[in-house]
Amino acid sequence: MVRPVRVLLAEDQSMVREALAALLGLEPDIEVVAQVARGDEVLAAARAQEVDVALLDIEMPGMTGIEAAAVLREELPDLKVVVLTTFGRPGYLRRAMESGADAFLVKDAPAAQLADAVRRVLAGERVIDPTLAAAALADGANPLTDRERGILRAAADGSTNTELAAALHLSQGTVRNYLSTAIQKLAARNRAEAVRIAREKGWL
Repeated sequence: MVRPVRVLLAEDQSMVREALAALLGLEPDIEVVAQVARGDEVLAAARAQEVDVALLDIEMPGMTGIEAAAVLREELPDLKVVVLTTFGRPGYLRRAMESGADAFLVKDAPAAQLADAVRRVLAGERVIDPTLAAAALADGANPLTDRERGILRAAADGSTNTELAAALHLSQGTVRNYLSTAIQKLAARNRAEAVRIAREKGWL
């Protein structure tokens, strides 16, 4: 008898996680052997349960699914990674692929499509939601540098330049320059609009 595909589910919303586990459990060749609610628990669970495929939500506490994908690619290179997201943002797709993910799907895809993606990545294929792939190509690459992205992310809560400078251990002038450059790149009117645009694109 062929061993079922061993799957890890990482999703912080318990109802969604349990629903995904139940749906995948209906497949005769797939077994959900581990479930975690935090991104920073993914690696330990994957190692402990010797999983074949990890299904990672993007937005989780502790570590994002994209960050967790990069850790898995480094530590367990044979493990296949499928990134799932509620938000079909092109920037998320690019970042997920750059982190080493083998597949990128939106959560409202049919259950059969998810099970099919698990089988296909094991066969060495890359599986990408076609609508998202087209949008990512149309949007182009993320124009923000890592530093600009980090400062915009920190500014999202409305912190002043003085507060940002203290939190990031930078001078106020440096913070102001990075924010100004990011605002220009995104053709935004102010930092709040720059944060909104970057989030909508999946660039933060």
